[in-house]
Amino acid sequence: MSFPVHLRPSESHSRSKGSPQLSAIPVPFSYTPSDDGTDENLLVLLHGLGDTHIPFAQLGRKLKLPQTATLALRAPEKIPFLYEEAYQWYTSFDQLGELISRPNPTPALEVLSKVFKHLIEVCSWPSDRIHLFGYAQGGSIALEFGLKFWGLQQQKKPNESTLESNIPSSSSLGSIVSISGPLLSYPTVTSFSPTPIIAVYRPPPAEPSLSPADLTAIKKAYSSVREAKFGARGPGMPSSKDEWEPIMRFWSERLSRRQVDGLYEVMSGIAPPLN
Repeated sequence: MSFPVHLRPSESHSRSKGSPQLSAIPVPFSYTPSDDGTDENLLVLLHGLGDTHIPFAQLGRKLKLPQTATLALRAPEKIPFLYEEAYQWYTSFDQLGELISRPNPTPALEVLSKVFKHLIEVCSWPSDRIHLFGYAQGGSIALEFGLKFWGLQQQKKPNESTLESNIPSSSSLGSIVSISGPLLSYPTVTSFSPTPIIAVYRPPPAEPSLSPADLTAIKKAYSSVREAKFGARGPGMPSSKDEWEPIMRFWSERLSRRQVDGLYEVMSGIAPPLN
């Protein structure tokens, strides 16, 4: 099964972008240029609690999105008292090993700010060509960073810098896919962020999930929010073509395409990865 991908025409930018530099990205990562040799979009993948970037780098390669490079980032903090490689985007447990109900995502947002500064300034990625995909804790960080980015855009004056640096960019990110990742803070924006969102989840008692209050909070922060609800049973991540279909359709509406030799490349369809 495949899904139609009608990518929107893009303005002229460099066909190939610079690869992220190890010295500039503050966490381990895996970067893969587009299979078709045209890096028009960048998909940044953020894993969930207790994972690493490696499975998400593999997922990014399996997606084979047209004209789309992928960048999988590892969370900055190792979960304490565990022998395996298991990481968290922010401190998630108290001294008794209980989950913290109101965690502080600031360290992760600082990491992403440095990453985006490098991607936009050095690697020549326009911010509206950068798309975020996060699972659970990674989805929360994606949503929180989307708001931080929008807030900085709102604060700056004409010709002023973005992300506290000299970054030429648009006012929003390309899109955000959050799988069972809620906002961690209650939104207090003066205007909705225009970054398109798709919130994907399994209803309770599935864990992780999104509550009605979680969805309401996202809609109080972003102007374009789409929902995709799966069956209550199954793994946290999409596990079938039917479950990947709404995400693929969302991307087909949001990813840009480059005009090649006076004609648009034919994007006949893509099949989602199967676990």
